[in-house]
Amino acid sequence: MEQAQKKGRLTLTLALATLVAAFGSSFQYGYNVASINSPAEIMKQFYNETYYDRYGEILLPYTLTLLWSVSVSMFPFGGLIGSFMVGPLVDKLGRKGALLFNNIFSIIPSILMGCSKIAKSFEMIIVARLLVGICAGVSSNVVPMYLGELAPKNLRGALGVVPQLFITVGILMAQIFGLRALLTSEASWPLLLGLTGIPAAVQLLLLPFFPESPRYLLIQKQNEGAARKALRNLRGWDDLDEEIREIREEDEAQKAAGFISVLKLFKMRSLRWQVFSIIVLMAGQQLSGVNAIYYYADEIYRNAGVKKDHVQYVTVGTGTVNVVMTICAVFVVELVGRRFLLLLGFSVCFLACCVLTAALALQSTISWMPYLSITCVFSYVVGHALGPSPIPALFITEIFLQSSRASAFMVGGSIHWFCNFTVGLVFPFIQAALEAYSFIIFGAICLLTTIYTFMIVPETKGKTFMEINQIFMKKNKVSEVHPEKEELRNFPSPPSL
Repeated sequence: MEQAQKKGRLTLTLALATLVAAFGSSFQYGYNVASINSPAEIMKQFYNETYYDRYGEILLPYTLTLLWSVSVSMFPFGGLIGSFMVGPLVDKLGRKGALLFNNIFSIIPSILMGCSKIAKSFEMIIVARLLVGICAGVSSNVVPMYLGELAPKNLRGALGVVPQLFITVGILMAQIFGLRALLTSEASWPLLLGLTGIPAAVQLLLLPFFPESPRYLLIQKQNEGAARKALRNLRGWDDLDEEIREIREEDEAQKAAGFISVLKLFKMRSLRWQVFSIIVLMAGQQLSGVNAIYYYADEIYRNAGVKKDHVQYVTVGTGTVNVVMTICAVFVVELVGRRFLLLLGFSVCFLACCVLTAALALQSTISWMPYLSITCVFSYVVGHALGPSPIPALFITEIFLQSSRASAFMVGGSIHWFCNFTVGLVFPFIQAALEAYSFIIFGAICLLTTIYTFMIVPETKGKTFMEINQIFMKKNKVSEVHPEKEELRNFPSPPSL
């Protein structure tokens, strides 16, 4: 029992809680990322027909492009809004409560999108994309936080990667359902978009039967009885004193600080390198070119000789590789560590961007260069799935204590969605100006993020939250003090009498 307690184990309750949280939230996040791509041309036609029925004229090409751009960009914009909501939601409702409340932002838009054709309203799609983006913004931050606090330290890495795994599965399912032979047609595209409500409904029905985060119950609610009950369900044994003591140590380390706001987060010297690290990693994750790779992939496949009707199947193949490599990350993250996967992933992405730039520049002169381009796309997907995609959110859970974790996720999530929105908005112009050489920019960002990770980011595998906190105290060159005492040092001493 003592050895089992030190190591922890994946109980049925913990496994099911992980699956329900990740399927109900992360899966639909991934699904909504990709579901709008396949029926894009049919939906644009719907926009035109709707406008014509109302006003007796078709949309100008520029206006149609603008409407479609707004429809697509509402998702990351909603994600940015959702990230700002994370702190207040988890503070008032808890981790589980925030996820349950968040289902409102999935079920309502699924109805709107599913009924948009019948109602002859493209405005319903735009509003729905905003709402489902809010859902994704909340879930992309709360699910890693919830699972990271449920898991024993030896499983924290594996369970922390599970949300990203379900995101990739959601993307793959959207790609499969989006095949022309299935749900991409004039009659069925509303169903393709409306399916996003099913995972939310499943989570709404099942998640209430699973425990709230024990750390939230003990540290923020000061309810040791509820925390012990939750831990007993999650661990499967009654001897919980060691884990309760570890949570109490975290509580004592920052008890008087209370909730650390985003503004306070940036002011505290003891959190300086933690905050800077999540900004770099989240920005590197999105600015490394992952969205640009997917944007450019269809053209690369066509230039390599893939028939236009077959490109959709190669795209599904890319999604399959993404899922398989994320599964690999789940199993190796506790073996090789978070830092190694970040270094490996960003390095592979850097090399793929460099080679892809050369291959795109030379593909009209050397016959086999288009095939090298396809290899680079798949290599990039492999690298990103191993490290840059799954690790940053897990890292936020591990390097911040309970009082600052929610605000840290607000910062990380805001950076994630802002960079996502920026790349989607700016990349078409970058591509038009630089063409094949646009990937040099993304390669440089991958290289800089790799260097930062090598120099600054520590390994957190197998360490408690307090042990990780001690590592960063040394990096921040502060002694082990309470946050409120740190603040008092910023004020002058009162004059002596």
